[in-house]
Amino acid sequence: MRTTPRSDRLHIAIFGKRNAGKSSLINALTSQPVALVSDVPGTTTDPVYKAMELLPVGPVVFIDTAGIDDAGELGRLRVKRSLSVSNSADMALLVVDSLTGPSPIEQNLARRLAARNLPVVGVLNKSDLVSPEEAQELLERCRVEIGVNFVAVSALTGSGIGALKEAIIGKAPGDWEGPPILGDLVKPGDLVVLVVPIDLEAPKGRIILPQVQAIRDVLDSDCYCVMVKENRLKDALERMTTLPRLVITDSQAFDKVASQVPVGVGLTSFSILFARHKGDLKTLVAGARRIESLKPGDSVLIAEACTHHPIGDDIGRVKIPRWLDKKVGGPLKYTWHAGGGFPEDLSGFKLAIHCGSCMINRREMLARLSALREAGVPVVNYGVLISYLHGIMDRALAPLGCTDGGASHRGTEGVI
Repeated sequence: MRTTPRSDRLHIAIFGKRNAGKSSLINALTSQPVALVSDVPGTTTDPVYKAMELLPVGPVVFIDTAGIDDAGELGRLRVKRSLSVSNSADMALLVVDSLTGPSPIEQNLARRLAARNLPVVGVLNKSDLVSPEEAQELLERCRVEIGVNFVAVSALTGSGIGALKEAIIGKAPGDWEGPPILGDLVKPGDLVVLVVPIDLEAPKGRIILPQVQAIRDVLDSDCYCVMVKENRLKDALERMTTLPRLVITDSQAFDKVASQVPVGVGLTSFSILFARHKGDLKTLVAGARRIESLKPGDSVLIAEACTHHPIGDDIGRVKIPRWLDKKVGGPLKYTWHAGGGFPEDLSGFKLAIHCGSCMINRREMLARLSALREAGVPVVNYGVLISYLHGIMDRALAPLGCTDGGASHRGTEGVI
């Protein structure tokens, strides 16, 4: 559980006013001094993340945020950053100070969270500083005024923390993980081949996260897993007495791999699998079809969820622009965005291209897709785009049970 990537954990954000005891609460929940605690308002400035295991939910990450009532220019920036956490949160804890009670600030925040369809658990903190009768009155007042059920706790003494964990477990969404990576596309005993190019940008001594996660999903599905570089694929297939159920390739090698995989063997890419696992495959396929309307000079956003130092023939900064310019018949205007956050002004872009999103969770990826949809900007991810540009998108989508962008995941019967 400790090595589970943050992007694969249930994200639980903690919101509330300054000095409501949010940092003390995350320390109590994790039984560790994760967050700095002080009586000085505004001690927490940036979101603080702490990963732990919460049975029976599994791996989670708690996110401590700055007070939503912070003041001044710097305070407003802190509030903005805190509220942006709701883009990646799967559920929220809304903390109210027993000494001050609920206010319009928490009411407005609760409405904001409800608009994002976030499950919310209310936390009445510092309950040790009021009488039991007062605590009960405050619980009812919070429920009525904020519209959320609250649990009385004391982050200082630990009272009520067990009940709060039970409330979190009861409210945790059951669908936060999205479709499996590939487990529903195979059946026990199937052979799966992973094609992993080793180039300048491959991390030294290891393979990248989507490949690791795909291997684990193959093993969890009780299947056989074979890994090869693209230059050994033909030889590997010739040595097999039984053809594989599925071949998964790095998108950059799509064209070369497609020419070697026999018709009738499922072929797709890590990026396309993650398009379904982390996002909305139908939206991304629709974005690929909008490439035909691009003209030289149009503005294109290329977004990556992580930051890395580009080396040589970088996929997002060199290869994709080169392929896309050739397809369009002239140079396009590219804007690159890497890492956390997302551009606020999306106007003017004719297309957005997103990476495979292995470093962010499903909730954040869906929030990014929603922002682009609201701005009227079609979006496609790396794998879907590359398969489209190489004329093999329908074949690459077929193992997922669709050739027209339908994104529903299905059982193993008739997939290939």
